[in-house]
Amino acid sequence: MMKLFQSVVCVIALFGTAWNARSADAPKLNPPPGGWNGVHAFDFEVGSWSVHHRVKRATGDWFEFEGTCTTRLLMFGAGNVEEHVFNKPEGTTTGVGLRAYDPKTTQWAIWWIDGRDPHGALDPPVKGRFEDGIGTFISEGILNGKPVRTRYTWSKITGTSAHWEQAYSSDAGKTWETNWYMDFTRIP
Repeated sequence: MMKLFQSVVCVIALFGTAWNARSADAPKLNPPPGGWNGVHAFDFEVGSWSVHHRVKRATGDWFEFEGTCTTRLLMFGAGNVEEHVFNKPEGTTTGVGLRAYDPKTTQWAIWWIDGRDPHGALDPPVKGRFEDGIGTFISEGILNGKPVRTRYTWSKITGTSAHWEQAYSSDAGKTWETNWYMDFTRIP
């Protein structure tokens, strides 16, 4: 009985390894009709990317820098991890986005870990889904002691490119101020 159990565990482990190996670098095709959605909403992002960033400083000035992103699936596709390297003018930093899909709510939750403060408190996850090719993910939180709504938006998704934006709202979503743009280009 123990040998049967060990064999089953080995098969499951090999399947998981093969899934991740296949998905880690596999280029994705263009979105299916109706766009990416459900548990497969982030399949397009699996692989390696170069990323152009445009970020608004607290002073209101914008600055740009380059980076890379590598995304791989977790939990047989119901989760994924997105690892970033940011080549900023003041130095290189890192960050990790962790995503999980809940089939009961048909929503994704996204948490962010900033490599500059990896043990810092996690912000509430942004939650949402893709509709008509646009992914919208929102959370309620506190920024500088004041209530703020955060929104991530994914758009312009193809097999070789994608666009992401982050915006804040201090008036419960009536108006939004975008403060970060990322343009992804797949690394062949």
